[in-house]
Amino acid sequence: MGATTALKNKPTGQALDVERVRSDFPILGLKVNGKQLAYLDSAASAQVPQQVIDRLTHYHSCEHANIHRGVHYLSEQATNAYEAARKKIQRFINAAHDREVIFTRGTTNAINTVAHGFGRAFVGEGDEIIISHMEHHSNIVPWQMLCEEKGARLKVIPVDDTGQLLVDEYRKLLGERTKLVAITHVSNVLGTVNPVKEMIAMAHAHGVPVLIDGAQGVPHMKVDVQDLDCDFYAFSGHKMCGPTGIGILYGKSSLLEKMQPYEGGGDMILSVTLEKTTYNTIPYKFEAGTPPIAAAIGLGTAVDYLESIGVAAIQAHEHSLVEYGTEALSGIEGVQLYGTAPDKAGVLSFNIAGVHAHDVGTILNDEGVAVRTGHHCAQPLMQRYGVPATARASFYLYNTLEEVDQLAAGIRRVQQIFG
Repeated sequence: MGATTALKNKPTGQALDVERVRSDFPILGLKVNGKQLAYLDSAASAQVPQQVIDRLTHYHSCEHANIHRGVHYLSEQATNAYEAARKKIQRFINAAHDREVIFTRGTTNAINTVAHGFGRAFVGEGDEIIISHMEHHSNIVPWQMLCEEKGARLKVIPVDDTGQLLVDEYRKLLGERTKLVAITHVSNVLGTVNPVKEMIAMAHAHGVPVLIDGAQGVPHMKVDVQDLDCDFYAFSGHKMCGPTGIGILYGKSSLLEKMQPYEGGGDMILSVTLEKTTYNTIPYKFEAGTPPIAAAIGLGTAVDYLESIGVAAIQAHEHSLVEYGTEALSGIEGVQLYGTAPDKAGVLSFNIAGVHAHDVGTILNDEGVAVRTGHHCAQPLMQRYGVPATARASFYLYNTLEEVDQLAAGIRRVQQIFG
């Protein structure tokens, strides 16, 4: 299939002008080893548009100060910008209240906040926590640590050969000892989009709250936390065209108010004496110390940017890329694709027969193609498929069909080198 045919057949919906989008990302003009950069590693970290770069520069040039307690001009400016970013994110995910939006250092920090604040308070000996076989380590290790501390047990939803969760098996795992379900919205390895709304409803029928790891969800599709009815939703700024070091924990206020804070310090208190501390209201109860002010403001601008493009247009564009890429790679003898679920985000994980994934990534880099190689912080999933690692190409709003062709040509080059 040629690029022109693929463009004619791309899914209907709001059109995305990819060349205009690419002009917003200065880094995409780089050449690597004399070749035009094809950045296919957005599942690890998305690139940052000029609009976000400019907003960060403006903050540091004109607004920088600590927030919330200052009465001077700069502190008020910084505080207003920081809290405005919170409201943007509230609207973006349709949280009921801005107090349900907590700034964290990223998805990992957000999940650990729940493991500490909810898990330590409400999970006891003999209780059970359900995760899936496709989770990122960030949604495995905190729960293992909690289970070891509390004497609880971890239950795992299996994955079939196509990369889909076995929902019937999940249903069987839910029971009176289940205290929490923690599952990914979208697999960072397989691209599988899980039926989380259905799975949340099944858990709620047992009175069980659900945390969704949305690191690969929010950047690529419209997420409405009220429609999903999830209890917690965690995601990172750097995967959605924002800065690193900033993330979000959404939580229903009724749960956040019952939870203990993860960290103690400044700004998360109402009063402190040497005998007793009274915690602040949410969300500030979970935002101890000086927060990543600039990064939060930058994330707010990233939300503005994604909304200006249109999340539906981004999703449709990625769908055309993954369909085109699946066909292109499937047509190369010796290439094994992992994750063939019918509902997929823009991720292609693959191996080339007789070649280690790290060698694949190295040679692709020589061709200007940036992919991720390794276990992708999902070693249990690698073990499920019997491989130590894969190469992973991941797409976003700025990628093109020509870059997919560049990937396919790079794979053929790998095969030539390894004979």
